[in-house]
Amino acid sequence: MTRFKAALFDLDGVIFDTEPQYTRFWGSEFRRYYPDRPGLEDAIKGQTLTQIYDKWFSGPLEAEREGLTARLDAFEAQMDFPYVEGTVAFIRALREMGLRTAVVTSSNQPKMSNVFRTRPEFTALFDRIVTAEDITRSKPAPDCYLKAAELLGADPADCIAFEDSFNGLRSAMAAGTTVVALTTAHPAAEVKDLSHFQIPDYTEALSRLGLR
Repeated sequence: MTRFKAALFDLDGVIFDTEPQYTRFWGSEFRRYYPDRPGLEDAIKGQTLTQIYDKWFSGPLEAEREGLTARLDAFEAQMDFPYVEGTVAFIRALREMGLRTAVVTSSNQPKMSNVFRTRPEFTALFDRIVTAEDITRSKPAPDCYLKAAELLGADPADCIAFEDSFNGLRSAMAAGTTVVALTTAHPAAEVKDLSHFQIPDYTEALSRLGLR
């Protein structure tokens, strides 16, 4: 039986394989505003919209936020939410072992409403859902993971966290959890120093992580 009391999951790239969709969206937007800065769509992975706006759409570009937000809302309203392979069976197995589960995401409530509409089974997989509205300091600060552990009544040291972005991995590590990197956004070699384990998906995760 695992020693962990709780499992904490980021959303995009961890539960849902949505990163390719966001990469296309933000790649298009950054080419519009920063044609001389290729690759910014990768630099922002794991950041909240507020962080993205503060960094890249301040000053003269602040006036562009309203239009960009509208395009993002329209994009998210028609997104697909395909699960990372093995996700549902893995989470259900953890819950059968007695672990409590939480989502820890930088996404906001409007985005989560799209998730709930598209995936009605989603909420039954988790005891808590922590979103951007629940915290002041976003990833890579540890606040969201500390908040989730508190809500689940678990010490962070008794939690296992699943992340894919650099900011998310740093957040989970700073919180003191055991960190598993999903290699959906970055290859294993790039996230090795920011995590304790690296996995491509959840198909063999129970054995890979020594959970059974």
